[in-house]
Amino acid sequence: MSQAIGQLSDFENRKPYVFDFEGDDVLVVRIDDEFFAVQDECTHGAVSLSEGEIADCAVECFLHGATFDLRTGVPKTPPAVTPLETFSITLGDEPNPTIYLAAKG
Repeated sequence: MSQAIGQLSDFENRKPYVFDFEGDDVLVVRIDDEFFAVQDECTHGAVSLSEGEIADCAVECFLHGATFDLRTGVPKTPPAVTPLETFSITLGDEPNPTIYLAAKG
């Protein structure tokens, strides 16, 4: 099942957005022409990652500095060792496409 979360023009580059998807908070980030979606909770500190910094294709947890690859959810730096859950993003065909969030299949 997918959920519409907005249109392309609604998303600023490198700005974190949080959406409720099937009861879970999901962090969505647009980086240039790509979108990434991961769980919004750090697997080490159990805090919202949307409050952290977005750099390159990673998000940094503000609490202890762990960084996660937005493509894979894999931790890039300690203290986190457990990957984030990742989600699928698809774009519609319109000139200002609708953005859809879905669970990985």
